[in-house]
Amino acid sequence: MRQNGALADASQVHVPLRKREKMDVKYINPFLTSIRNVFDTMVQIPFTIGKPALKEDPVPRYEVSGIIGLSGHVSGCVVLNLSEELAKQLASALMGEEATELDEDCIDAIGEIANMIAGGAKKDFPGENNSISTPSIIIGRHQVSYPRGLPVISIPCDTSAGRLALEVALKENPVPVAAAVAENLTESEG
Repeated sequence: MRQNGALADASQVHVPLRKREKMDVKYINPFLTSIRNVFDTMVQIPFTIGKPALKEDPVPRYEVSGIIGLSGHVSGCVVLNLSEELAKQLASALMGEEATELDEDCIDAIGEIANMIAGGAKKDFPGENNSISTPSIIIGRHQVSYPRGLPVISIPCDTSAGRLALEVALKENPVPVAAAVAENLTESEG
């Protein structure tokens, strides 16, 4: 989140959740950093990050979604949701040529942008052994099947070409006991 031109730190990002729902900001902030990096270096389109908020509805606001699943120490999904017009503009910026329709190349470019954002964030997650899926792109009116029982945090972003939302639903998985014991044995031997 930008505040006076600077990226907010974890202590400044607060999203009110229901009592049973929890999502640590250590999973939100890597996405804020990653989307900034992708937009600054790969698509080179200026944008601002809005205030993250709890998303209640599984129906995306816009008609194009790039969905990435995560598994391992952290699991859940990340959705890049944007209008068809913005999708064409982002694809054009990434490909270096104008995308006039939502064709296979444009869809691949949106998948790659979603993949770069999720991959960039993944490297800053706590823990190891995190994997991301190949992006799935959905076009048209649709619903997203977010993992049950997890809050979905929507991070709005404004560009000169329109608004998009990065929606994050993640949880930390406990380290299996056998892996924790093995790790402790390895550490005590060293």
